[in-house]
Amino acid sequence: MKLTVIGGGGVRSMFLAKSIAQKADRLSITELVFMDNNEKKLNIYGKMARTVAAKINPDINFMLTSDAVEAVRDADYVITTIRVGEDDMRVKDERIALGMGVLGQETTGAAGLSFAMRSVDALAQYCELVKQYAKPGCKVFNFTNPAGVVSQTLRDMGYDFTYGICDAPSGMLRTFEKLYGAPEGSAKGELYGLNHLSYFKSITIGGRDVLDEIIENDRAYTETDLRYFDKSLLRERHAILNEYLYYFYYREKAVANILNAPRTRGEQIADINKKMTAELEAIDIEKDFDRALEIFEHWYGERENNYMAAESGVRRKTKWHFDIYEKDSGGYAGVALNFMEIARSGETGSMILCVPNNGAIDGLLDTDVVEITCDIVNGEAVPHRFGKVDEQNLELIRRVKIYERLSSEAIREKSRTKAIEALTLHPLVASYSLATALTDAYLEHNREYTGEWK
Repeated sequence: MKLTVIGGGGVRSMFLAKSIAQKADRLSITELVFMDNNEKKLNIYGKMARTVAAKINPDINFMLTSDAVEAVRDADYVITTIRVGEDDMRVKDERIALGMGVLGQETTGAAGLSFAMRSVDALAQYCELVKQYAKPGCKVFNFTNPAGVVSQTLRDMGYDFTYGICDAPSGMLRTFEKLYGAPEGSAKGELYGLNHLSYFKSITIGGRDVLDEIIENDRAYTETDLRYFDKSLLRERHAILNEYLYYFYYREKAVANILNAPRTRGEQIADINKKMTAELEAIDIEKDFDRALEIFEHWYGERENNYMAAESGVRRKTKWHFDIYEKDSGGYAGVALNFMEIARSGETGSMILCVPNNGAIDGLLDTDVVEITCDIVNGEAVPHRFGKVDEQNLELIRRVKIYERLSSEAIREKSRTKAIEALTLHPLVASYSLATALTDAYLEHNREYTGEWK
């Protein structure tokens, strides 16, 4: 089997390589290609990824390339994780919104539309190459943010072999396993909603429903990402919330915290990545890999401990370490690999993916891409049927889904009017005048990538 990663020069490439290498034999992955059009980063983070994979499984044929055609040729599966415009454009995306008093966060906030404006055309080009050069039936797993808008738009463009993936739900389930001292993989969840806007309706560990227990467990609010919420909110919603719902339920706190912080999340990451890349560029990655790993651990640990710190005022304190040989915890590669493993087994298995609704949640269109617990049957994802869900949760889901639908139309039609309509309805904007100003600012900001919109 051949697996290709588009965006293989990203900072997180080692995590992907570790996940894939540990499961390569089980999944019969013999060929692994990391492709990136940024050759400097590919020669740093791609080489680190290749070294990690070789230490775990030296039998994998691992190739680094900047040639997209060669990367996808005869591929069985493709993972896309790209950042068009890189960190500096993200920083400007978020600052444009914050300058108008609007949350700029790159997936849930207004900046998500700006990021999607740049991302979709590039991803569509890769999807066309997949259609032309990859094996028939090749699946594409997209991790490029904002996954909700991007997944919706790619599906609307007819790329029905694409699936949105995110490690937030599976990551949260693992924190609950640790809370209970339960084996990895023992926590299962029934989740519905949208990417970064989803609700666990039930969580079982060892077959026992523990959702109510978790909501009442004080340790969960210090040891898991429930740390961003008040217990009373989860009681009222009778659900466990994706951590990104913090931005919706505590909107004014998030904006105030970011504005009062020295740097935004995007600025933190841009600064960390620049310093880390500069240090790594000065050494021979393959000859002095141990030193490269020390540098990476230092800077990536800073990144992890500052996750959502500016927005929430809560900083993680765990010392971060990358253990090449420790059993892999999954991450977003784990989501894609889980799909492959179930599909290859010929049996039915469940997992969380971004897929078309197809009647799973009442009140949404069949074509609406949702983040939901699915069964993988004969290599295809079938969402679990939730039917009528809590009306307050559904109201927020529907409002953001309409924003995503209109964003998809705006990007596909290059329509300024549709973009304004989309942002007007976004709960974190909710203003025609602000939406107009944001749209015009983002069109100017992205002109080099998107060209003229009508």
